[in-house]
Amino acid sequence: MASRQELRSEETKKAILAAAARMFSEKGFDAVSIREIAKAAGCSHTTLYIYFQDKEALLHQLSIGPLQSLRQQMEDVIADPQLLPEARLKLVSRLFIEFCLRHRTMYTVFFMVKASRIDVQAEPTAELQQLRTKLFDLLQKALLQCLPQPAGEDLALAHARIYFYMLHGIVGTYTHSEESLEQLLERLAPTFDLGVEVVMAGCKQTIERGVREG
Repeated sequence: MASRQELRSEETKKAILAAAARMFSEKGFDAVSIREIAKAAGCSHTTLYIYFQDKEALLHQLSIGPLQSLRQQMEDVIADPQLLPEARLKLVSRLFIEFCLRHRTMYTVFFMVKASRIDVQAEPTAELQQLRTKLFDLLQKALLQCLPQPAGEDLALAHARIYFYMLHGIVGTYTHSEESLEQLLERLAPTFDLGVEVVMAGCKQTIERGVREG
């Protein structure tokens, strides 16, 4: 059984994380100081440093768990042999969109803060950035399974970028919507699926045109 001190310590840690999440989403990561987070959490900044080394440690703690869960869900879909490639693509796209809209106040924190390019060959060193890159790789894999073999890696990467931009464009459109996730999905799920179909059709057409011209 946890002692009173252990319970108090866990409550303090949760309060710090809640304050950081709220302030990062409202003011932006760079605009918030450790002292401000500590004050909002009801503790001193020296107490905060007992639990977290710096703001990046807070960012890591807030982001890793949810993004790992999303990665596992996407991996399960892509590995499902009973799904046709186009069904896999639509399902992983929906998982990504739903995740971002469910966590819309943290969307920028999860994907944009301290982010580097996710579409380059070099392996990122930070765990959070590795996870972001893995999510891009899974989306790219799902898309390429639906397409004819493109002429070269550069074209395959270009198609993956376009698809990725489309997903983030959808999310960005509704980040500040007052509708609930359920309301958005009820109203827009067919449009989300159509967006995937349009990108897929455009990629196929580009590849086929390249084959004819090449």
